[in-house]
Amino acid sequence: MRIRWLGRVPYREAWALQRSLSRCSTDDYLLLLEHPSVYTLGTNADPANVLDDPASFGADLVRVDRGGDVTFHGPGQLIGYPLLTLGSGPHRGPEHVHRVEQVVIDALVALGVDPSDVGRLDGYPGVWMGLGDDVAAGGLGPRKIAAIGVRTSRGRSTHGFAINVRTDLSMFDHIVPCGIADRPVTSLLAEGVEVSMDAVIDAVIDAAQAAWGRAGEIQRVTDGASAAAGSAPEPTVEPAPPGAIGPSPVPVALGSRAVTGSSLERRLRRAGVDPAAGLRLAERKPEWLRVKTSMGNDYLGLKHDLRDLDLITVCEEAGCPNIYECWSDGTATFMINGSRCTRACGFCQVDTRHPLPLDPDEPLRVAEAVERMGLAHAVITCVARDDLPDGGAGGFADTIAAVRARSPHANVEVLISDCKGDSASLDLIFDARPDVLNHNIETVARLQRAVRPSAGYARSLGVLARANEAGLTTKSGLILGMGEREDEVVATLADLRGVGVDIVTIGQYLRPSSHHLPVARWWTPDEFESVRRAGVALGFSHVQASPLTRSSYHAREAAEVSGPAGTASDGTASAAAS
Repeated sequence: MRIRWLGRVPYREAWALQRSLSRCSTDDYLLLLEHPSVYTLGTNADPANVLDDPASFGADLVRVDRGGDVTFHGPGQLIGYPLLTLGSGPHRGPEHVHRVEQVVIDALVALGVDPSDVGRLDGYPGVWMGLGDDVAAGGLGPRKIAAIGVRTSRGRSTHGFAINVRTDLSMFDHIVPCGIADRPVTSLLAEGVEVSMDAVIDAVIDAAQAAWGRAGEIQRVTDGASAAAGSAPEPTVEPAPPGAIGPSPVPVALGSRAVTGSSLERRLRRAGVDPAAGLRLAERKPEWLRVKTSMGNDYLGLKHDLRDLDLITVCEEAGCPNIYECWSDGTATFMINGSRCTRACGFCQVDTRHPLPLDPDEPLRVAEAVERMGLAHAVITCVARDDLPDGGAGGFADTIAAVRARSPHANVEVLISDCKGDSASLDLIFDARPDVLNHNIETVARLQRAVRPSAGYARSLGVLARANEAGLTTKSGLILGMGEREDEVVATLADLRGVGVDIVTIGQYLRPSSHHLPVARWWTPDEFESVRRAGVALGFSHVQASPLTRSSYHAREAAEVSGPAGTASDGTASAAAS
């Protein structure tokens, strides 16, 4: 069972992730997370049970495909989505609901709730407190502490449970919770059980592993949005276990402690990485990371064409070590929507000054460059433009259309930002039908907030899940050397494959300056070969893994062997370790 604590995730993103993992993966998952305020209506929900307009107090309203009526999800509530293979038969659904209820009951008992006071209530779904109350003597009677709503389809389960830990119970006043008008809702805090969210997560994980009889491969996002809201304490750390790849410590328990230094250093320490233990910027690179400068006529000719058309390439802006090889081969990755990024990821040297207005002629100039260079495979990426309503999606759609108009036989690969998870913006790109849709997850779950604080692990998986659902060939990438372990890398690869990603690239992080994340260590070519083999075993159609691999390195070759719907063109898996 792959267990993931994802932090705070918007409901629609988590729903897309569930659908994709259920459709594309045969692995069992338990997704644990919080949602921003949202009301969800199940397939049997009565709209009259929504008493007030959720938008009037900052909440979303989503109709979903689970069972049950209307309920509320929000901060301080632990959501659990067990995505399991149940098998077939009409009894599987009720059995699964019963098992999910038991996981919650066992977790609450482990947290100190009296076993005689928590359990099921005949005729009512979910988990209830106050079962031992003497109402005649003034007891409150049964009150719901956890809602249960599931869906089973083709032998796989989605949706799950919501435990009120420190939830704002007044949010339930705007609905008839679960369509039950005569039974109140409660929380652990309201019941006098003061426990941290992390303690509840640990209790649920233990109960889930016991109930389903499966050991858990556990990965956690640390220092997420929930941490900023005070519901996920900072981690304490201890050295990595013997045999673990990488020198950085691993978070093993949560508690409060002081973290000093810059914001980047604080994020690293919260993720279990000691920034002082990183390699010195001046330290000589190993032989396998040294690139020979070669400015031949092909390189200089391409450089002249790009300057003539006033175009920006990520090859230059991000300091790619393969620029001489790729440019000499007539390959470049165009960067659109300007050269200034609205985010400040800890590994990236792209300009982060205030962005300039979009250039409406940029798509036409990119299209002219693709035609002039005679490209069979054009790669287009962008800076993040969180200042724009569509996150820069329109620039991608316009550029794809312009390239197709001038070079109809050229394949178009796009490397996109997450557009803040906005469905309409992403659909604008998906509807332009790029031949390859690339979105990089960059690092493992634990390091996400340290490495790219404005993005998120679940959001990136959700973007890729939606692209796969739209029928696109999907691609993602990781950079190693920032404090991750090999088991975490393989777990991330499993998650990428689980949402249907076809192509993956894995390369070594090179520190651009002293203001960026330190390099924790150099991964060796043999270690890259090890994770490449792991990726092949997981079923990717193409795995590009080497110290100098970057997102667009050998992009055309990868696309050629990755046919529609994520299968290699000859029906077999392919891999590269260049």
